Amino acid sequence: MRYFPTVCPRKNICADEYTLRVRPRFYVPDLDATAACMSLPDDEAAHLVRVLRLGTGAEVEVFDGRGGLWLAEVVEVGKRSASVRPIARATPAPEVALAVTLVIGVLKADKMDDVVRDAVMLGAAGIMPVVSERSEISLSTVDKSQRVARWQRIAVSSAKQCGRAVVPAVGAARLLAAYLAEPVDGVRLICVEPSGTGDGVRSVQAVAKPTSAHVIVGPEGGWSPAELEAAMRSGAVPVSLGGRTLRADAAPLVALTALLTSWGEL
Repeated sequence: MRYFPTVCPRKNICADEYTLRVRPRFYVPDLDATAACMSLPDDEAAHLVRVLRLGTGAEVEVFDGRGGLWLAEVVEVGKRSASVRPIARATPAPEVALAVTLVIGVLKADKMDDVVRDAVMLGAAGIMPVVSERSEISLSTVDKSQRVARWQRIAVSSAKQCGRAVVPAVGAARLLAAYLAEPVDGVRLICVEPSGTGDGVRSVQAVAKPTSAHVIVGPEGGWSPAELEAAMRSGAVPVSLGGRTLRADAAPLVALTALLTSWGEL
């Protein structure tokens, strides 16, 4: 039997009306749906025990990050541990039909956190951080600060919140030149200023729906002329997000929203 809803009705006694109760969701990458009892990872168990304060018998959902989602029951709760029993497979939120990877120039402070969180909610299949000429953070700084691991945790949290059962991978940070030197499946779309590349700029609404796409968005300082030339040589199609100046953390979300809407995926 497959369970479709991730919310269930509950009578609100005080307001005398029905409200929706969302089942708590927990990420278990090595999930075994045939197990009679399955331990949650430490961080997920801590959330169940200390934050949500759930007890045995509580209904939850567990997912493996690869598309599998199950209704489960809490069967054991300790001070720092928790175990659940998978009951039945459930149907997660639908995935975008085409694989869209966001290639994003690394942003400073917590702007990248917001971009990763919202890109996952919009349906991105993957996120690839790149360091370009005008990036305000160096590649070595990204590596030493373990930011990619942080962004991956944010991707997990965002998938839990929006109902996805697939957790997009956040790739290792790399130089833009190295990324452009390698072939990719599908089309490359690079977001530019309307006047940045002459007459070849297209609106995102004019881009035909591909089988897969890499959407490339720059950092706070934008792209250098040399980087734009390298992108064109790699086959990237320059696209514009309009005549207004967007914040660096807003541009990737506007691009994803416009493209996915144009392609009928939102």
